[in-house]
Amino acid sequence: MRKLIYFVAMTLDGFIASPDSDHSMFIEGEDHGAWVLEHMPETVPTAYRHLVPGLAETGNRRFDTVLMGRATYEFGLRDGATSPYGHLRQYVMSTSLDSVPDAAMGLVSEDPLEFVRTLKKEHGLDIWLCGGGKLAAALRDEIDELIVKINPVVIGSGIPLFDSAHSPQRYDVVSGEIYDSGVTIMTYARRG
Repeated sequence: MRKLIYFVAMTLDGFIASPDSDHSMFIEGEDHGAWVLEHMPETVPTAYRHLVPGLAETGNRRFDTVLMGRATYEFGLRDGATSPYGHLRQYVMSTSLDSVPDAAMGLVSEDPLEFVRTLKKEHGLDIWLCGGGKLAAALRDEIDELIVKINPVVIGSGIPLFDSAHSPQRYDVVSGEIYDSGVTIMTYARRG
């Protein structure tokens, strides 16, 4: 069965974006970028794939589907990215949007848990949850792995990794990498 992987950048104080969904505080590329390119090259947005020699021709290794919440999608729209990951099947999960401006994007307004459970039964590569905090909270029981790029920055407030009520859930450490840039990439598997 396919896995749902929540792969996201996070601050030291547990936020995946500023209150207005900005991500500019995160360190991009640098020394940890090689890990991303080796393990998850499909997480590089389509608009930037041509900047890495050979990446545009690289097939998907880990994911063939990406899920994002409304705020995550709308952040990309501000920069004109109507189909940010055109090399993947893309879904925006939202009960408040009536439509999306690009036919390549699927809009899902149904129960996200049931939708993900259906996706997991399909044949294919894993499913990438790229954000946001509310969607991650809604899908928490279906997240099989959590891969976090912890950045050496504190922002004080913003969108939390899981935007939900207090409800402890255990994860086991699978691996960890520390880079000179200060970024740490940690992989966790849901316990049980």
